[in-house]
Amino acid sequence: MKKVSSNHPQKPLAASTPNKVSRPGWLEIIVGLVVFAIVGFGVGSQLKWLGLDPVVLGLVFTSLSGIAGIAGFAAAVLLRIRSLRTFGVRPVSKRWLLIGVGVGLVAFVLKGLAVLGWIQITGNTNNVQGVYAEGGSGGVLSLVLATFFIGIVTPIGEELLFRGVITNALLRYGSFIGVVGSTLLFALVHGINIVFPTAVVAGLATAEIFRRSGSVWTAVIVHVVFNLPAIPVMVAAGMR
Repeated sequence: MKKVSSNHPQKPLAASTPNKVSRPGWLEIIVGLVVFAIVGFGVGSQLKWLGLDPVVLGLVFTSLSGIAGIAGFAAAVLLRIRSLRTFGVRPVSKRWLLIGVGVGLVAFVLKGLAVLGWIQITGNTNNVQGVYAEGGSGGVLSLVLATFFIGIVTPIGEELLFRGVITNALLRYGSFIGVVGSTLLFALVHGINIVFPTAVVAGLATAEIFRRSGSVWTAVIVHVVFNLPAIPVMVAAGMR
C-alpha cells in the first residue's frame, strides 16, 4: 500500500508552545516592591495629618506592613505568571510546619542577641516601633488586634512578597544570592535602626526554610513565632 501524504504538515511541538516563566524575575521584584512602598510608606506618611487617636493610629500602622506585602504580592502575581504555586503558595507537610516552629523559636532567641550586639556597636537604643505599642495599649481589644496584625497579618503579607516573590526570584542565581540578597532587601526596608539586626535574623531564617521546603507557609510559621510576642512584650515594658 502507498503511504497517503497529507496536505496539512504537523506542527513542531517545541515551536508551538510559547515559553513559560518558570519563576518570578526582576519585573515581579520591582513591581512588588513599588506597590509595597506606595501602600506601606506612602499611606503611612500621610496618616499623621489625620489627627487620629494614638491607639487607632497605632493599630493602623500595625496592619500596614501586612497589607502592603499582600498588595505587592498580588501585583507581582497578576503581571504575567498568575500561578500561586509558582510563588511557593503550595501545601507542605506537618513535619515542615513543626520545623518552622522550631526555627522560629531559635530565631526569636537569636533576635535578642542581635539587638544586644547592635546596641554595643552603635549605642543606639531608640525604639522606632513605639507606635505599634501604642496600638496595643488601649485595652484588651486593642492588644488582641495589634497582636493579630503584627503576629499574623504581617508575617503572611511580608513572606508572600519577600520570600514568595523576591527570594524565589533571586534563587535563580544560586542559594547564597537568593537567601542573603533577599535578607538584605528585607532588612533595609525596615531601616538602619535597632530593627535592622532583628530583620536580618528573621530574613535569613525565613529565606532558608523557604529555599529548603519550597513552600512559603514554612516561612510564615517562622515569622509568626518570631513576631507573635512582640506587642504584648512592648506593652508590658511600656515601650511607647
